[in-house]
Amino acid sequence: MIAQLNPSDLSTWLEGAAAPVPPLVLDVREPWELQTASVRPDGFTLVAIPMNDIPARLAELDPTQPIACLCHHGARSQRVAHFLAQNGFENVVNLAGGIDAWSLQRDPAVPRY
Repeated sequence: MIAQLNPSDLSTWLEGAAAPVPPLVLDVREPWELQTASVRPDGFTLVAIPMNDIPARLAELDPTQPIACLCHHGARSQRVAHFLAQNGFENVVNLAGGIDAWSLQRDPAVPRY
């Protein structure tokens, strides 16, 4: 079962994510979506890999790094989080509501689409 994390609770999760490397927000949206709206890294590393590219690029991710998956509304990121967990990633959460919830709960400067 993948933990669901509201964007408003991300700071608390980041503080509790004790790991040898900084936590990662993995944005799995398509490039056009990133151009429409994106988040600013603040206390985390931001990496964008479209969902369909994750299997081929899995080696780019550290399985010991805490990872919070992000998409538009949370469905694609949930699937990616599940895939990562099945492939040995130890600390993976889904950002519930995606970037839309991020805009509403964390940073209203992020455009909604």
